[in-house]
Amino acid sequence: MNILLGVSFVILIIIFSAFRVLREYERGVIFMLGRFWKVKGPGLILVIPVIQQMVRVDLRTLVFDVPSQDVISRDNVSVKVNAVIYFRVIDPQKAIINVEHYFEATSQLAQTTLRSVLGQHELDEMLAERDRLNSDVQKILDSQTDIWGIKVANVEIKHIDLDESMIRAIAKQAEAERERRAKIIHAQGEMQAAEKLVEAAGILARQPEAIQLRYLQTLTEIAGDKSSTIVFPLDLIKPLFNAADSKTQGDQ
Repeated sequence: MNILLGVSFVILIIIFSAFRVLREYERGVIFMLGRFWKVKGPGLILVIPVIQQMVRVDLRTLVFDVPSQDVISRDNVSVKVNAVIYFRVIDPQKAIINVEHYFEATSQLAQTTLRSVLGQHELDEMLAERDRLNSDVQKILDSQTDIWGIKVANVEIKHIDLDESMIRAIAKQAEAERERRAKIIHAQGEMQAAEKLVEAAGILARQPEAIQLRYLQTLTEIAGDKSSTIVFPLDLIKPLFNAADSKTQGDQ
């Protein structure tokens, strides 16, 4: 009797162990006698003990923080770069059969790809074109992990760390660039002012009376509010009187 109860208890345990519950974001890769059979889930599934084995696969997006990598740029500048990668399993069968540990494989591939891609660019490009570099790394990773059933959704470069000497060099470069732009703007202003002076000289040359008026205006500005006595040479103001007389006779 005790033996019968023991056997019944073992059978019940085997029956209950054959039922598995998979969540909505989980899939079960089923192997029958060591060979792939099918992918099951989500919900309640039946796995025959001994004959069948199941491997759970999480389909949610996984986040991997790439450790800081030593990168030498194309212009021979040493920097430390770290990034974050978002990927998920889209084919559970490939993720279990084609690679031993898909998470570790993807993380190692991400580190080598990050060093390879950034090493092909100069430091200025790393700092100014981060979005393009993110896209390049993402495309390479996505194409290489496709055979593993992995989809790399996004790659974001988090930090590009420079040593103190390089930071000072970049600051000097930025200051020199600002000075260069200031000199160019100043030179452009001088050129425009010279052009206007040439135009004004042409107008004054065609109208001698205008030169005399301009001279008088200059003397007034020199005197200012101070009490000053200004002596006008007769040959300076005589053309003004002649011009006025000519205009008066013309009106008559």
